[in-house]
Amino acid sequence: MKNKLLKSILGVALLSSALAHAQQYPNKTITMIVPFAAGGPTDTVARLVAQSMGTQLKQQIIIENVGGAGGTIGAARVAKAAPDGYTLFLHHIGHSTAPTLYRKLSYNSIDNFEPIGLITDVPMTFVARKDFPAKDLKELLAYVKANKDRVTYANAGVGSASHLCGMLFMTAIGTELTTVPYKGTGPAMNDLLGGQIDFMCDQTTNTTGQIKGEKIKVYGVTTKSRVPSLPNVPTMNEAGLPGFEVAVWHGLYAPKGTPKPVVDKLASALQYALKDPNVKQRFADLGTEPVAQNRATPEALRTHLKSEIDKWAPIIKKAGAYAD
Repeated sequence: MKNKLLKSILGVALLSSALAHAQQYPNKTITMIVPFAAGGPTDTVARLVAQSMGTQLKQQIIIENVGGAGGTIGAARVAKAAPDGYTLFLHHIGHSTAPTLYRKLSYNSIDNFEPIGLITDVPMTFVARKDFPAKDLKELLAYVKANKDRVTYANAGVGSASHLCGMLFMTAIGTELTTVPYKGTGPAMNDLLGGQIDFMCDQTTNTTGQIKGEKIKVYGVTTKSRVPSLPNVPTMNEAGLPGFEVAVWHGLYAPKGTPKPVVDKLASALQYALKDPNVKQRFADLGTEPVAQNRATPEALRTHLKSEIDKWAPIIKKAGAYAD
């Protein structure tokens, strides 16, 4: 009886402490870790969302880019961070593929994070340097098959969206290509623009401006329907690769143990950001849009993350794509 009373008192004290923390939160700058280099598509999404969330929370949210190892270095840092709401983590689909791709992770994608909410589903595009010989996807497929030892494909490392898209592409065409990993597709895009790399598959948030400026070639988008911001770009299905579809979802997390009232306050700020007209317009300009409000919740992201881990595990195992 005495032990039960002590546990009850302790529980009330912990709840009161959490509520007090939530009422005061945030009272200093928040750091949002992006596990890729600055200038890439995930970085772009993070900066747009962080600015609007900061307005709602009345505190600045700064972006810290912690690139490398397909996003796992940044994820590991967040997993070890204090669960106080002052370290956040914005990652994409790679957070669901890392458990299968990497044999030795220092964290668990589900157990070491508190989901806050989904953000957006971003289409991807197949793009190449401006002077690449192939004029359309059918010519691209013929060219890469004939020159597989000379063609270079850029990605942001094992587990990144560009790696997954490339892996599915090579599986679909039955051809292994020379891949060049970067710390993010921001620097990869710089090399594509400079002609040092032949082609890559990347999110519209990183390619739309370059496509519209005719600085790179585009061969298709990886969605069922054409993207409104790129109406003249065919889908991969239309262009000659039937059934090829990849969408990159982004989610926001906090370290495991972050008090629920703080997580709820962050989820509310995220929902505010996704309704922000400026964010919606910038997303539209980049070929994407915010998720529906009922998906920008901890429960929705938790469910989605689990289902994506289950979805990608057999695909990755079949392809034999692993990293140490």
